[in-house]
Amino acid sequence: MTNNSAKATQNGTGRRARPPSSNSTRSYWHRDPSDRLLGHRTTEELPTTADVVVIGSGITGTFAARELVTGGRSVLMLEAREACWGATGRILTKYYQNGGHCQPAVWDAPADVARFELGTFDLIASLVAKYNIPCDWQVIGGVHPIFSEEVLGAVKQQMERLQKYPDLQDRAILIQDKDELARKHVPEAIAAVFQPNAAKCWPYKLVAWILESLLDQHDASMFNLQTSTLVDRIEGGQLSWSLHTKRGQVQARHVLLATNAYTSHLVPGMSGLITPVRGQVCALEPPAGTTQLPHSYVWMKGADHQYLIHRGPEDTQDRSARSADRSIIFGGERLAERLDGEEGVCNDDEINPIISQALHRCVSDALMLPLENGNGVEAQVLDAKYEWTGIMGYSSDGGPWVGRLQGSLIGNSSDEGGSGAEDTGLWISAGYTGHGMPVAARCGAAVAEMILGRQGGIQVPGAWGVSEERAAAARGLAIPQTLRELLNELPAE
Repeated sequence: MTNNSAKATQNGTGRRARPPSSNSTRSYWHRDPSDRLLGHRTTEELPTTADVVVIGSGITGTFAARELVTGGRSVLMLEAREACWGATGRILTKYYQNGGHCQPAVWDAPADVARFELGTFDLIASLVAKYNIPCDWQVIGGVHPIFSEEVLGAVKQQMERLQKYPDLQDRAILIQDKDELARKHVPEAIAAVFQPNAAKCWPYKLVAWILESLLDQHDASMFNLQTSTLVDRIEGGQLSWSLHTKRGQVQARHVLLATNAYTSHLVPGMSGLITPVRGQVCALEPPAGTTQLPHSYVWMKGADHQYLIHRGPEDTQDRSARSADRSIIFGGERLAERLDGEEGVCNDDEINPIISQALHRCVSDALMLPLENGNGVEAQVLDAKYEWTGIMGYSSDGGPWVGRLQGSLIGNSSDEGGSGAEDTGLWISAGYTGHGMPVAARCGAAVAEMILGRQGGIQVPGAWGVSEERAAAARGLAIPQTLRELLNELPAE
């Protein structure tokens, strides 16, 4: 059960995160970790100065570091645990991500957001293809089954909205034909949305490959990775920031917080704007005789989303070691009976038994698993090979925070006078609300471009910018708890 002592603490602005757990649950995606990265410290001693410090080694921090080093800036990356041991290497989803899945939001997102996320999808796909990155990237398309007239009505409004944008019209297709729904393995659905831009992926392997490449191609003066180095606090001055760790202090001109759910631990002013929310996923054993589902699946259940991908022998370059793996990766049920949505929970060192029971039995709520003989079977209760948790960073207004932090947003992080200036070197890319895979890579690269002083590069949706005005409007907004609240968040443009 949830350990209340591990919930985010409260201050005047909302919930403040605690540091990451030292002993996290074992993720399916960490079962084949990089020997090069485990326990890695590029230099034995922690440097005392740095040009740019990136805190966090998930997909945001890694893509940011890649952009910064390519742009000629030296980077010190500090990670509290092992490399890529947070949300990127664990799950995590409000919907669509990350249990090995990357799917841009199209039908349910504003046009500029949909285009940004499709751009991220294309970026990752092209990177994987160019360098033959062994991260199991496979485009399969995503199915969003619909089980109520209320949801269908809202979806139809969104599909009508999409018709205003010729470049987005074919990126989401509404299916109502019963035969086609059966072929998509959702015969009980009254309709479904199909999005062709959806891919399976092993996120940890993608990030690990990039980090290893940075270490291979650059010496410690350009890229230095220090794992098991928790930043306890940061203090700002006129021209630099001081980062305090148990291994010593580091002075840096620029600091990038790629810390997602844990951001307010270091920047109290972000409390109530990015809230830690624990998610849970399991790798289920499919019933005997089932064949691989052809797509990924996402569906609404109350104010929560359930998501599923089906692994198979063709999903991995390491065929000899994975030939028998047909796991169903299934996540959701955060709002299962008697739960408060796991909001404010910062520890990923345990699973919630109520959510566990729900995940084991509810695949059959939506899907008909295909059998080898061509028929289908409704799974009842499935056993799990892996079951794990991770911490998502939920943004109070639903959008990531990407850009320079200043003023009251820095809060009481021991600022000595420099935080209010326009040129403060404290930056953020965080608050993905469980939707990081199709946004975090380009958000990280975009904030790196800002640090480099580039103009006209990656254009982040305007609503994701950082400002005190946005914070004032967003502070205190609640995470949706009902289906109606969730549907009310759909674009009205």
